[in-house]
Amino acid sequence: MSQPIHVDLPHTLGREEAKRRIAANLHKLQNHIPGGAEVSSDWAGDRLDMTIAAMGQAVDAQLGVEDRFVRVNIVLPGLLGMFAKPIEAALRAKGSDLLLEDKR
Repeated sequence: MSQPIHVDLPHTLGREEAKRRIAANLHKLQNHIPGGAEVSSDWAGDRLDMTIAAMGQAVDAQLGVEDRFVRVNIVLPGLLGMFAKPIEAALRAKGSDLLLEDKR
């Protein structure tokens, strides 16, 4: 059974700057997943659709970029659902740092 996660990451960057920073930092996701991961992504307007493949599992995620927050929606398949609470906690604690950090 799949387990959805929904997290809003607040920011003060504005929509376009938040999108730019997410695009610039997307490669970091691979380093934060044990054993590494393959991340495929595609922008559709202000929404980033992603598939993260690791350890034989594929996880679908969407990031909706708004003026004052990024809405993260992830669906964990099968047994990965057991990790929903720790993943949600990590997103709340470090998601903004990972996705919106400025490295210019």
